[in-house]
Amino acid sequence: MPEVISSVIQQIEYEAGARKLHVMFRETGAYTYYGVPRSVYEAFLNAPSIGQFFNERIRDRYPTERRD
Repeated sequence: MPEVISSVIQQIEYEAGARKLHVMFRETGAYTYYGVPRSVYEAFLNAPSIGQFFNERIRDRYPTERRD
């Protein structure tokens, strides 16, 4: 998983074939977001603010499942 510079998000990973985005939060653990286009993942990696991008473009926009 690529580590990112964020006070809230520790790592992100993407499964292109399945369009799954895995996000590891520093405080609340890991979540999977389903149906995320690759372009959104790439923009997420390159966003000036990882947390702001997550809140505006990912959070509450894709089906989500908490990972153990």
